[in-house]
Amino acid sequence: MIRPVSSPPRPRTSARPPVVRLPGVYPPQDDTALLIAGLELLDLHPQTRLLDVCTGTGAVAVAASVAGAGRVEAVDSCRRAVWSARLNAAVRGAAVRVRRGDAAAYDGTYDVIVGNPPYVPAVDAGPPRGAARAWDAGLDGRALIEPLCRRLPQMLTASGTLMLVQSELADIDRTVDALAAQGLTVTVPLTRRIPFGPVLRGRERDLIRDGRIAPGSRSETIAVIRADRPSHWPSR
Repeated sequence: MIRPVSSPPRPRTSARPPVVRLPGVYPPQDDTALLIAGLELLDLHPQTRLLDVCTGTGAVAVAASVAGAGRVEAVDSCRRAVWSARLNAAVRGAAVRVRRGDAAAYDGTYDVIVGNPPYVPAVDAGPPRGAARAWDAGLDGRALIEPLCRRLPQMLTASGTLMLVQSELADIDRTVDALAAQGLTVTVPLTRRIPFGPVLRGRERDLIRDGRIAPGSRSETIAVIRADRPSHWPSR
């Protein structure tokens, strides 16, 4: 069961859509906007070191920089996403360092880690191809979420915070439990009910067949999951 939540705050961070998105790069949508709203729950300041994983166009990283985070890094495995994020940061005058790589293998220690990983349940078990790499995440939608839950908490400072956004279709409670099992304090501060986009509408039969949605469903819940590292837990 999803934990109690509060209403999303009115964002003071810059949520203006990026001006550059190369072909094949996932466009910012409701999940991106909700994660940007989640930045309002954090105390971002010039000493804050923040990492945005699966950055895509860099919308969240740019918003974090504009909101006051002084040391913002972003990572994505897609070369076009990296260039999109770099260009958007330059256009907005945001100090964001963007690198290409596997988020689960990224190294460093951060005060805040945020991410919007792919989480859509795939139709088959094969690796995603083409544009589907931006949303397909294995049969259960957790192909990236699981390694992120294992790896990223170890990259937090002694009082660091991890914030991920995902859909209920990839099992929000399972993510909550996976992070809590590592000793983190986990909450779900923000949720939003949104209509299915074109990908889920096109997979309605498969999702019903697999028991992921009920017949007639037309919307999903997305949530920001926050995990705080207790101050008594020493950093790496």
